[in-house]
Amino acid sequence: MKSLNRCLLMLSLLVSCSISGLAQNGVDGGSGPGVQQNGKGGVVTLYALDPLTQSFCFRDGGAGHVFHQNEVRNRCSDINYHSYYAEQFAVGIEGARLGSIVDLGTTEDLKNKYGYEETVGAGQGFASVHFENGKLVILKDRRSQEMQSLQESMQVFAEPTSSAKAPVKVGHIYLARISEKRNPDSQVLVKLLVIGHVPGESVTFRWQSL
Repeated sequence: MKSLNRCLLMLSLLVSCSISGLAQNGVDGGSGPGVQQNGKGGVVTLYALDPLTQSFCFRDGGAGHVFHQNEVRNRCSDINYHSYYAEQFAVGIEGARLGSIVDLGTTEDLKNKYGYEETVGAGQGFASVHFENGKLVILKDRRSQEMQSLQESMQVFAEPTSSAKAPVKVGHIYLARISEKRNPDSQVLVKLLVIGHVPGESVTFRWQSL
């Protein structure tokens, strides 16, 4: 009987540790209000009227602002919705940072421009954008997995500015780059797909680091 009780206790501890580990690794779906992420990307909702989640940090997948000593303070605002420009994304908004953001258009726009085959439900264009041999590429042929250069790369890597902006449009894909003024080699580069937008209230997008 004692042996059985010990086995049951060990099993309970194993299950408890497994659940705890999953939660710490983000499997429970969030690291804060409006955020679902896995470290390399995920789905996030920014809220225009919320003092914390109107901005977002790509570096750790958390809200851009925090409450500290009875104040709202910036923590890591890589991207902001609505606060700087109505119904627009803004990047490069922190004092020591610069940014650029490029609207690539819709999934249909990319398919027509680059000539690749889409699948049911779309998304091949967004999924395929990545770095290959030191340059940004996008799908050319799905069956052979051949890639082609992304023409908008020049815009993404053009001279960044403070508070670069782009209008929020549902279904549009964006590339955003944030760099440090003092250390241009330190940068964040991500792709976004806007999947929901309530004007004046919120924007939801899928993002992935490049």
